[in-house]
Amino acid sequence: MDTTGLSDFIADNDFSGTVLIKRGNSTVFESATGLATQRWGIPNTMDTRFDVASITKLFTSVAVLQQVAKGELDLETSIHHYVDLEGTTIGADVTLLHLLTHTSGIADDADEEAGEVYSDLFVDTPNYSITETKDYLPQFAYKEPLAAAGVDCRYCNVGYILAGLALEKVTGVPYRQYVFDEVFTKAGMVDSGFYDRRDAAPRVAEGWDLVDGTWVSNIYSYPPIGSPADGAHVTAPDLVRFIQAVRGGELLNAEYTEEFFVPQVEHDEETWYGLGLEFDMNEDGSVRSYYKDGINNGASGIIRHYLDENLDIAVLSNAEEGAWDVIRELDERLGG
Repeated sequence: MDTTGLSDFIADNDFSGTVLIKRGNSTVFESATGLATQRWGIPNTMDTRFDVASITKLFTSVAVLQQVAKGELDLETSIHHYVDLEGTTIGADVTLLHLLTHTSGIADDADEEAGEVYSDLFVDTPNYSITETKDYLPQFAYKEPLAAAGVDCRYCNVGYILAGLALEKVTGVPYRQYVFDEVFTKAGMVDSGFYDRRDAAPRVAEGWDLVDGTWVSNIYSYPPIGSPADGAHVTAPDLVRFIQAVRGGELLNAEYTEEFFVPQVEHDEETWYGLGLEFDMNEDGSVRSYYKDGINNGASGIIRHYLDENLDIAVLSNAEEGAWDVIRELDERLGG
């Protein structure tokens, strides 16, 4: 990959975050620019932990598949078998497979594909009242479904909340603790965790967005600590370590390692969804790249693998619009 002038491009775009490009264990390019906090002016470094938003869903998917491999969970079994959903509108025909592939048809807490804004959920509901996985249920479990299970492919955050609840049920371990022990630790992700934004955790970037010339913090925009759907804090090196660990069979058995990297359902003409990952397809139907991105107030980023070039790319930013220009530039340089 040609990285000529890439540092200048990053600087010219006032990028706040980190960029890491690796081929195997070899670093092709790395960069850390901007500020980890607008309040105190502390610079980002390569070991700064960023809120990775919906990239967190990859950790949830791997955790669920670990339990599927052990026979504790079944992708084809109703979510009602694992989670007490009596009295809700969640259909008995909704399975873990539907939830992981965004084909459940259930209503989201905020339908972002329809233009709803996630942060609006917390105008009347205190965000600090939602800290455990079960706390999310009232936000969506009584809404009417958008479609029958398995009919439409529509991105749904809360499908992963339900998957996380199923994980908690069969393991008896809180979601965040399970992921720390069985995903982060086993993958060698030494700088990753779920940090409460109300605490003074070291090397955690604060989320800030420039709105009408004023820096606005994301502290009230969503719950203060991560969930199965979003909010883990990860460094760029750890994020690359994760995707390499999955690919190398360090987190899943051979069957589910292979399945994790297989496109499952078509989302649109260019994109397929897998078990957490999204797939960028070539015209001949082969996979050009697989990735998962994330966006929230004060957070944006991606982890992506380009197959032909054998490149892993992590871009993380502590601004909602921060990562996208860099992501597009890298994709264009790789023929996108």
